[in-house]
Amino acid sequence: MARIGGRNSAMSWIAAVFCTGVVAALIWFAIPMFPTLETFIGDGLRSLFP
Repeated sequence: MARIGGRNSAMSWIAAVFCTGVVAALIWFAIPMFPTLETFIGDGLRSLFP
């Protein structure tokens, strides 16, 4: 990580781990939506190219 004056390395690591956890949780909650999204996009493409 870049060294910025006045920043604590320990706090930046804690913030990075927290943000990574939040992104991982959002991806985990979004996984059940993938089959629905695939169906929606597939139906839309089939209606464009009959």
